Amino acid sequence: MKTAIIGAGAWGTALAIQASKSAETALWSYSTEEASLFNKARENVYYLPDVKIPEAIEITADIEKTLDADIWLFVPPSKFFRDIARKFSALPYKDKILVSATKGLEFPSEKRMSEILSEELSGARGVCVMSGPTHAEEVARGIPSSLVAASGDIEVARVVQDIFSTETFRVYTNDDVVGVEICGAVKNVIAVSAGMLRGLGYGDNTMAALVTRGLAEIRRLALIFGAKETTFSGLAGVGDLIVTCISRHSRNGRLGEELARGKTLDEVLASTKSVAEGAETVKTLKKLSEEMQIELPISCAVYDVLYSGADVLATLKSLMTRPLKDERE
Repeated sequence: MKTAIIGAGAWGTALAIQASKSAETALWSYSTEEASLFNKARENVYYLPDVKIPEAIEITADIEKTLDADIWLFVPPSKFFRDIARKFSALPYKDKILVSATKGLEFPSEKRMSEILSEELSGARGVCVMSGPTHAEEVARGIPSSLVAASGDIEVARVVQDIFSTETFRVYTNDDVVGVEICGAVKNVIAVSAGMLRGLGYGDNTMAALVTRGLAEIRRLALIFGAKETTFSGLAGVGDLIVTCISRHSRNGRLGEELARGKTLDEVLASTKSVAEGAETVKTLKKLSEEMQIELPISCAVYDVLYSGADVLATLKSLMTRPLKDERE
């Protein structure tokens, strides 16, 4: 089988390296200049430096080079996900398996990435999502990692599982698309708050409390949309939340740290090419909280810091002094 990875960021590059171990693989970039540079260097010099891209991977900005792929795996930032999917809808796609490896929610539509694929490329062979505790920097270097491939059609998930599984990259199947995607999206917002805690100099007690209550917040939202309880204790749930909150690789965490040190959101975003998905997803979570009266205190606190100018320390104090309650509420 042939796989086309659509989006040449760090995660797209890491997934291309994995796919190339068992399938003919193309890595598509929206930028001709970027594709040319990566081809010449055989390295993603912007997002994943010092990792060799195998010669077998075709790096291209030519959309036609993806035509003969059996799997199209989309991994652009959520903000541009629909535009990229729509671009590919102009090609024949009915025989393709479509995979999203982007963790986010579209604003203001509130749509998950798999919903966007189903809308923009309706009638494809199948739709799948990949998510779990996986940083590109480690996956690309062959550090043992695991995630899930989730689809309403478990046979589609198994095809994706077979293509991407290697001796250092273990893929499990799952049929809870809603739960896997919401966990992946919301954990990025919780990770921004984890970065804030590090920036303030707080320690393990505070981080453990945040991760635990963050998982409760994810669960509260995801169950409303029909997620399955078992997903929260799995790789896409608690696994991804832990790694994103504690890892030095987390772009969302770095955003939170810089905010806690006094920088504005615009200043942080202007200083890096990398995308912190939590900054975009939190807008949807704030909207959902208000529209559906869902209690998402951590997410709303992150929103207030990012978009309402709230002070990080004062916001933390407001969370700690909320009305007392039973943990199981």
